[in-house]
Amino acid sequence: MLDRLRSLEERFDQLAHLMGDPGLVSDQERYRQTAKSYHELEKIVLKYREFKDVLRQIEESEALLGDDEMKAMAREELGSLVARRDRLTAELRALLLPKDPNDERNVILEIRAGTGGDEASLFASELFRMYSRYAERRGWQIEVLNLSSSGLGGIKEVVALISGRQVYSRLKHESGVHRVQRVPETEASGRIHTSTATVAVLPEADDVQIEINEKDLRVDTFCATGPGGQGVNTTYSAIRITHQPTGLVVQCQDERSQHKNKARAMKVLRSRMLDLEMQKQKDAIARDRKSQVGTGERSEKIRTYNFPQNRVTDHRVNVTIHRLPAILEGELDPLIEPILAHYQAEQLREEVRV
Repeated sequence: MLDRLRSLEERFDQLAHLMGDPGLVSDQERYRQTAKSYHELEKIVLKYREFKDVLRQIEESEALLGDDEMKAMAREELGSLVARRDRLTAELRALLLPKDPNDERNVILEIRAGTGGDEASLFASELFRMYSRYAERRGWQIEVLNLSSSGLGGIKEVVALISGRQVYSRLKHESGVHRVQRVPETEASGRIHTSTATVAVLPEADDVQIEINEKDLRVDTFCATGPGGQGVNTTYSAIRITHQPTGLVVQCQDERSQHKNKARAMKVLRSRMLDLEMQKQKDAIARDRKSQVGTGERSEKIRTYNFPQNRVTDHRVNVTIHRLPAILEGELDPLIEPILAHYQAEQLREEVRV
């Protein structure tokens, strides 16, 4: 580990020297790549330098153990320094873990109403608003690609593109079944109902990543439904694309232009196919290692939103927060941070096992 850290520090110093070169600024693309590499290394190098400083202080404290007058103070200081060294060692190991190549990608967010009728569609609408507010808090952009509404202001299905820095990194563990427990407004007896909605978070795929043969596609056009004006509802602008080898079906109807709807549908199709490939790889790894945390299936219930108790519970990490309104307003970090820490710890265990 120390050899790798020394190598990264040398690379960091080289990049810092390059950043000061006036000639680099004239080449905007090269400057952008250099700055990106510099900032990627900055956190780990600063942590490594803190680690080296602690090692130096430990040596100095150990040297004082032979001094009768300084022994007691040196022993006390040594205890706190060793604890700090161990904490920094763990942090550095985590920082050196292989990065998910998709972490910096934008995502395709898909939310669908599950069991529970109108109450499920209302919950799906609330989930979409929750993620939209979270995106606003982090300065991300959100663009609706396809929306199918239900009565009472609910959503049957919504597909949206979320763009920004580290979107997939933050949202990748949100996929799964989300459950709501509450008394619907239409329930006269006050009985608590349980409804569900499914969330899928797919990394946006590049055109070069996923090659799609046009011969494998069946493209159907139809009139869009729902709000959008006379032009949307009377022209064959809506697109449905079926990828026949996989059976994947994508449709888009939010634009008046058939061409734009097809381009959006292809964006979603590529992301779903990339996700399919990623799932195959994960399944193969799981079979080889014979151990997983859960099955990884999206059919698993990952989170419960309980309105009578004002709580949200994430079942994967056993975290409960009694601030349901704040969570629904997009304050998701108190849930997301423990989940990221959990999967990072799992990754560390796997690295040690290998």
